[in-house]
Amino acid sequence: MSLHQGSISAGAPAIEKESYPPRAYAWYVVGVLTIAYIFAFIDRQILNLLVGPIRRDLHISDTKMSLLMGFSFAVFYSLFGIPLGRLADSRSRRTIIAVGMVLWSVLTAGCGLAQKFWHFLLLRMGVGVGEAALSPSAYSLIADYFPKEKRATAISVYSMAFYIGSGVAFLLGGLVVGFASAKASWSLPLVGAIRPWQVIFFIVGLPGAIFALFLYTVREPTRKGARMTRAADGQARVAQVPMRDVFAYMRENRATFLCHNVGFALLAFSGYGSSAWIPTFLIRKYGWTGSEAGVAYGTIVCIFGTIGIVTGGRMADWLAQRGFRDATMRVGLIGSLAWLPTGMLFPLMPTGNWAIALLAPTVFLMSQPVGVAAAAIQEMMPNVLRGQASALYLFVINLIGLGLGPTAVAMMTDYVFHDDNAVNLSLLVVATVAHIGAAVLLWLGLKPFVRSLDHMKAWSKINV
Repeated sequence: MSLHQGSISAGAPAIEKESYPPRAYAWYVVGVLTIAYIFAFIDRQILNLLVGPIRRDLHISDTKMSLLMGFSFAVFYSLFGIPLGRLADSRSRRTIIAVGMVLWSVLTAGCGLAQKFWHFLLLRMGVGVGEAALSPSAYSLIADYFPKEKRATAISVYSMAFYIGSGVAFLLGGLVVGFASAKASWSLPLVGAIRPWQVIFFIVGLPGAIFALFLYTVREPTRKGARMTRAADGQARVAQVPMRDVFAYMRENRATFLCHNVGFALLAFSGYGSSAWIPTFLIRKYGWTGSEAGVAYGTIVCIFGTIGIVTGGRMADWLAQRGFRDATMRVGLIGSLAWLPTGMLFPLMPTGNWAIALLAPTVFLMSQPVGVAAAAIQEMMPNVLRGQASALYLFVINLIGLGLGPTAVAMMTDYVFHDDNAVNLSLLVVATVAHIGAAVLLWLGLKPFVRSLDHMKAWSKINV
């Protein structure tokens, strides 16, 4: 939309200025959303620790396994995220999240019933649809609970779930693999005899459906800077921006969207690709068991990923308070370059202990940009466009990152090195190229991002 009078403003009442909700309750909401996101990542990442037994029982290659890990999930997550993001800009965000959480939790448990590759593929697609409901609504909620000078930290705390959930998936998976694998098969009521890896999906999937009830302790905050209209039933609702105006606004900020979305997506490409195959790398290269790899890597991810993501958010807020308007983009640029020394070295270590030692700073640096990437979207977009812009960002980041990252590593192993044991070299090549490309794009995006901040202020004055 250009900076002329917008289609939603004619005859609309004046915007009521309201303060932000109490800080303690705002952080409670972040806590609930973070736990929901942790469940999402546990359900998403548990597959990465079960490569061996699933490949054996379904008789599939690394490349087909990578389609279950990433592509099947990411395509549907990305496609459904856009309409769900648009819905989040005008309807109850907590209800959207709650319904999505029940769906992805039940379908994750359903993976425990999969007998063939295509069964698994369909179920993972459904998990992607359910999880697509979460983050656009969560980002929008957090943006209405916190002022902009606190927003990067709050969204980074929410985004900690990326690493807490992944870490717990590896830790819990490592422990449960040891427990479930103590028997060659299990017999469950109504289900019958199943493999240990199938039991794990029941254990990690079903609790999330119960936790979804806690979403109804979250109150919908007033949407800051949004116009309200009176619906036919007399209820006040948020006025929705026509799609043509949404696309026009994004076209006017296309340089920022390109550099931001693709730059951070390349970091996600490296991150998802690495996390999908690092446990397998530890197993194949150093002879570790699945339980040992899961516990060791899960501990690193939980501790250093969590510290890194919060550090990134705090760094962005600190830089912003000192006049760096491009603080969120700048933190992404710093993190992408700082990762290179340890990120390139850990796959080449002679022992597993040395690899784990270098993985600690690697995960710390890889996690720093995760929260600030989402915070940048909330900062540069008007309230009535945040859910849709977040959905577009998640579309790109998950299609490139989750959809292609694990598959790129697998295809490098299968078709370039032709050796399962060369997965360490695949990790090195894929992640290094991705980080260099991300650094270039984020550097190019610094000035366009500042221009987009100015554009947003001008647009908001005229159109709301």
